Amino acid sequence: MESVRRFGAIVGADLRERMRSTKFWVIQALLCMASWWSFPTMEQNYVVLGINGHLRGEYSSAWIGMVVAMLAVWLSLVGFYLVRGTVVRDFETRVWQLLVATPLTRSAYLLAKWCSNMAVLSLVLAGALAVGVAAQMVRGENLQLDLVELVKPALFLAIPSLALTSLLALVFDLIPWLRRTAGNVLFFILWIASLAATVPGMNSAAAREGGGPWLGDPRGMMVFQYSLVRQVAPQLKDEALRTGFCMVCGVKNHRRDRFAWPEWQQDAPMVAGRLFWLLLATGGVLLCAPWLDRAAASCEKPRAASASGSGRSMRLLDLLMSPLQSTQLGTLVAAELQLTLRQRPGWWWLALLFTAGAGMLAPIPAAALAVVGSWALLLDRYGQAALHERTTRTGPLIFSATGAGKRVLLARWTVLFALGALVNLPALMRFGATQPMTALAILIVAASLPAWSLAIGALTGNPRTFELLACVFGYLALNEVAVLNVSIDPGWTSLVHMVMLPVAIFVASKSWVRLSQR
Repeated sequence: MESVRRFGAIVGADLRERMRSTKFWVIQALLCMASWWSFPTMEQNYVVLGINGHLRGEYSSAWIGMVVAMLAVWLSLVGFYLVRGTVVRDFETRVWQLLVATPLTRSAYLLAKWCSNMAVLSLVLAGALAVGVAAQMVRGENLQLDLVELVKPALFLAIPSLALTSLLALVFDLIPWLRRTAGNVLFFILWIASLAATVPGMNSAAAREGGGPWLGDPRGMMVFQYSLVRQVAPQLKDEALRTGFCMVCGVKNHRRDRFAWPEWQQDAPMVAGRLFWLLLATGGVLLCAPWLDRAAASCEKPRAASASGSGRSMRLLDLLMSPLQSTQLGTLVAAELQLTLRQRPGWWWLALLFTAGAGMLAPIPAAALAVVGSWALLLDRYGQAALHERTTRTGPLIFSATGAGKRVLLARWTVLFALGALVNLPALMRFGATQPMTALAILIVAASLPAWSLAIGALTGNPRTFELLACVFGYLALNEVAVLNVSIDPGWTSLVHMVMLPVAIFVASKSWVRLSQR
């Protein structure tokens, strides 16, 4: 019983800590809003979880639960950034050293952390389900409340997916180089890749006859596709069921229709497949236990290196920075620039050489992506821009001087703007000679990115929000969306960032005052 009490104490303490944070309630509010807007009336010009581009299920408890379960696909992404970091926090605050002295086993500790992650994500999911029930009552298409059918999709589709997200949050905390920016970017890439890998399986599920796909995919999208074939296809008289479904479909009023979904029909292989993913996540947690002590020891090394300010010697940089050191602001700019460049590893310089060369020599579409790649190499600095003093615990010392907060803010923006332009200097020279509007767009985005990184970092108090947004917009740039891709419509890109830049500056300045006074 004592071991159970210790286990429950860790889960409870973690859960209370998470629920006190602003980001938990922000994510909860966002998912609840998304849940409400996922149930539009028949008069509105869109459907959520649309079939054949214009069909949706009648708002029964079973369909409400299925929509929320598919909405949890996004929670499996955002939830990772919400729950990760709890193990690293124990390492850095030396709580782990206290826990080592107790009879609590390594496996039990990690399992408690995983359970607390699951509790947080389950609470967010429960909030979305509650909003779904309210939408069912308000829309009035089917007023019969069936709690079993409501929660079945969440239990069998969403929970295994969130279990794997919770596992990866722990794994990324245990691997030193995945604890910060690299891990945040890698998880986003893995999440996108896993969605792409689901498409062939959904095609197979759509053509399958007989038993359903027993294994499916972690998020249950193949299982849902098979359920559509089994439950919806027989209801369609004038059209065939297409493979796939859209999360949000724009629909014209005369084409909108709905089908009956009174229950979600399951079979034994389908249930076994969902339990497999849940057991896989649980087993993965237990397999991580032998690496826990090594991970805790590795956490001390970066702290020591950061405290010493060590880095490579760059005499040319010292020479170039010496004229700046005649003023307080110039001294801060020089120090920030030296700190950033001296601690860049060798692979970073090689990657910068590649992106800079591509920006100069590659065809224009590839050169524009190389520009985005150069900014991506600064993502760790963008993410930590507003949080450096808190991370190094030097805030009380640095901000004690009169006006130091404003000077540090201005110096940090200046350095990041200069770096954002310098890493793309070859592309600026190329486009400046051939496409001046594109070169101007690069400079404006280079000014906008550090402003937004400072604003979001100071507002949220963590780097993960900006890093996730950067990953999303980077992915959109690959898909030729012009927010960061300066080759698509440089005039529009420049205009958007110029209009939004004052907003970023205002948010950064207001949030920075609060951050510097802590």
